[in-house]
Order: sequence, then structure tokens, then C-alpha cells
Amino acid sequence: MSTTTLAAAGASEHRPLIITLFALFVVATLFITVWAGRQTKSAADFYAGGRQFTGFQNGLAISGDYMSAASFLGIAGAIALFGYDGFLYSIGFLVAWLVALLLVAEPLRNSGRFTMGDVLAYRMRQRPVRTAAGTSTIVVSIFYLLAQMAGAGVLVSLLLGITSDAGKVLIVALVGVLMIVYVTIGGMKGTTWVQMVKAVLLIAGTLLITFLVLLKFDFNISDLLGKAAENSGQGAAFLEPGLKYGVDAVSKLDFISLGVALVLGTAGLPHILIRFYTVPTAKAARKSVNWAIGIIGGFYLMTIALGFGAAAIVGPAEIKASNPAGNTAAPLLALHIGGADSTGGAILLAVISAVAFATILAVVAGLTLASSSSFAHDIYANVIRRGKATEQEEVRAARWATVFIGVVSIALGALARDLNVAGLVALAFAVAASANLPTILYSLFWKRFTTQGALWSIYGGLFASVFLVVFSPVVSGKATSMFPDMDFAWFPLANPGIISIPLGFLLGWLGSVLSKDEPDKGKYAELEVKSLTGVGAH
Repeated sequence: MSTTTLAAAGASEHRPLIITLFALFVVATLFITVWAGRQTKSAADFYAGGRQFTGFQNGLAISGDYMSAASFLGIAGAIALFGYDGFLYSIGFLVAWLVALLLVAEPLRNSGRFTMGDVLAYRMRQRPVRTAAGTSTIVVSIFYLLAQMAGAGVLVSLLLGITSDAGKVLIVALVGVLMIVYVTIGGMKGTTWVQMVKAVLLIAGTLLITFLVLLKFDFNISDLLGKAAENSGQGAAFLEPGLKYGVDAVSKLDFISLGVALVLGTAGLPHILIRFYTVPTAKAARKSVNWAIGIIGGFYLMTIALGFGAAAIVGPAEIKASNPAGNTAAPLLALHIGGADSTGGAILLAVISAVAFATILAVVAGLTLASSSSFAHDIYANVIRRGKATEQEEVRAARWATVFIGVVSIALGALARDLNVAGLVALAFAVAASANLPTILYSLFWKRFTTQGALWSIYGGLFASVFLVVFSPVVSGKATSMFPDMDFAWFPLANPGIISIPLGFLLGWLGSVLSKDEPDKGKYAELEVKSLTGVGAH
């Protein structure tokens, strides 16, 4: 009998306990959502939580929003399978916050009201720019949602012992339904409280696993790394650069592309950007990012214990047998560290899996809220209704958009269930950095930026990144692709950032230079004062 089968058998004896603990968490978060939903009275409550959260609370919620299935499941799996190269994800995700802190957080909070489109359309023609901003927000959010859905399918399948594809698809659908309920009932208030609870649980669970892993190796990190290298079958190469990204020239380019996407992507992620509107002042927005950097930094340091601990204690063979992309490394580590055939192991597996599931639910709620809010506020209220929609009509449109986006995410998530979630999230970062970041930075800091430049930048970056992903090994051509039996991949890189991000910036500049429209210098002066001082901010 294989180790994976033994682990599954050990967990199955305690499956009623596992399911009970798991269900308790879902019920608790639904209670929080209903409680918060009763306090959601206006559009400001639904979109921005009434702007009532403190810097610390928002920092905690940002951490909960950012530390997604990619962080907990995907990175642990990447490290367990690829060692040093897998840990590069952790570094990229953390460094990205410097861009968000220094360039985006405070000016964005001062300049907008509910969505990214508020900032982009401030000195441009409203309808075309808001349409572009809404389209980009929805596409980026759906890419990010794919990762969360894939993580949920893998996680709950492991917990319940489900091996059939139909069962995994059903689990993805269940997550989608819960996501729709969270957003339609709770809005931003419910989503924020769930994210705060989830952040506390995730840090506590990760601290516990880190402590137990280090305890097993007498707190000697060298012994831990040595055992991980020995178990990996790669020897010393496991702890050195190049196992995944240094094999040839293409993989080296892929790494540069990945790094650029990770570092620049955070500042363009819609579900992170709207979090800055939930605080009352720009100072609180800055403080919330400082808190987020501290919390997230501590978590990513602990991914060393999660990933290398999984390699040392579980082993790559069992991890791959459970999930080829490595997404079950952290839950399997919890099972083994507590005892694969013991009640302790089952309880630890249930707790860590519940935390991971909380991670997924909190992030999908934030993503869905960002995309549905952008549709309702930017496209429905300001484009379709031309600013004449009431607050109640806007919120109703947002709730219907939530249902639609949920259905699309379920369908695509079912297809992406066997892909590494860290890699999927990196794609979302690339799309965000290609389409959103150039337009945000040009809008805030370049007075010659025009409506044509904004449209070229958003649509050009969006089309280029999505187009290259479709024809990359992520979608077809490999055993680990979304469609492994098909091959229409001609773009060799798994991440398009190295091409699409510079193209987004170039198109924004070129569109503005070639535009016949004169930039509104008066509006730019207003935006500059507003973004830097907060005068007139909501």
C-alpha cells in the first residue's frame, strides 16, 4: 500500500471529526456574513464597508485577501517539489508590496471612491474609460479566481477522500455557491470581517505547523534543509537555483517574466486596490499597508518550514501522487506531523484544511466583490445608466453580477483544478500589471496622459497578456496543462509578463502621444492636489 493510501486510510477513520470541524468553520463564517449584511444599508456600505475600518483592521483584511490559496497551498507545493526555485514565489509576492506602498496606496485612496475606474476616469472621457476599467477588473479577478477554485477542489477532495473528476467539479461548484452567498449578503463589511478572521487563523495555523516542523528537527534549519534535499532525490541541487528555472534559456526567461509579474502585479490587483477605500483617511491607508507588509512578511518566512518541511517529512513522491501540481503539500504535512494514523494527525489535518478553506473563501469573496462592484459602479451606473442609477439599483446590479461571475468562475475553475495555484495566481498578476498598473501610474503621475492612451494601455495590455497565456504551455502542450491532450502552444513562456507589461506601458505612452485630444491640464492639477493631499477625498 502506498504512503498516500495509508495517509488517506488514517484520515478516513477520523473523517466524521474532520467534516465536523470543517463544517463548524463554514457555519461560523456564514454567521459573520449574515451579521454584517444586516448593517449594509447603502452603496458605501456594500462597496467600501462604510469606510469605518482602522488601519490595523484593514491591514489584517489585506493580509487575509492577499495570502490566498497560492500562498498557503501553491507556494508550499512549489517549494516541496522545486526547492529554492519554489521559494522565489514567496520573495516576489512580498517585494511587490513595496510598489503598492510607495506608488499606489495613498494616492489611490485620495483619488477614488469605490473602484479603480473612479481614478482612471477622473480626467478622461467617462464612458469608454470606465468600460475598459470594468472589463479589465473582471478579467483579472476571474484569472485569480481560477487559482482559488483549483485550490478548493484539491483541498476538499483530499479531506473527503474524493478521487473522481465529477466529485472535484462538484466541490468547485460548492465553493462558488458559498462565494456568491458571502458577497450578495455581506458586501464589503461581511467580506472584510471574514478576511480578518481568516488572516488570524492562517497565521496561527502556519505558526503551529512551523513550530512542530522545527521541533522535529530540534530547531536546526540546516538539518531540515539537508533532509529535504535528501528526500527530494535532487541532492544539493534542491537547495540551489536552477532546478525549475535554470534548465535552459527559455526557463531563465520564464523566471524573469515571473519575477516582473509578481513584483509589479500587486499594485494593479483590483481586489487589493478597493481595500484602500474601506479606511477613513489616506494616513490609515498607508498604515494598513505597513501592517500588511509585516503580517505577510512573517507568513512568507514561514513558507520555508511549510515547503521544505513537506519535502523532508512527506516527500515529493507522495505529494505528486496526491496532486501532480503539489497543492496538497501543506495539508499532507499537517497529517504527517501529527501522525498519519492518529487522531492528532486527523485533527491537525482538519484544522489546517479548514484554515486553507477559509483562505479560499475569503479571497474569492474579495475577488468577486471587486469585479461585481466594478461592473455595477463603472459599467452599469456610469455607462449604461449614465450616472442616473440610484444606490439601490447599483447594489442590486452588483448582486446579479456576483451570480454571473460566480457561474463563470465555477466553469473555468473546474477546468483548472489540476494546475498549481501559485502559477495560476502569477498569471493574474501578469494581467493586472499589463493592463491596470500602467494606466493607474500614468493617470496619477503623467499630465499628458489622454483617454486614447488609457484605452490603448488597458485593452492592449489585457489582450496581449490573455492572448499569450492562451497559446502558452499553461493551456496546452504539456501533461500539466489545462488541456493536456491538445497542443496549440507556440508561446514558450508560462508567464507573459516580460512581453505584455512593457507593451502595456508602451501603448499607454504611444496612444497619448498620437492622440488628437488635448489632455485636460486643469483636471490633472485637481487630481494631483487631491491624490497627494487628500483634499476633497471621500
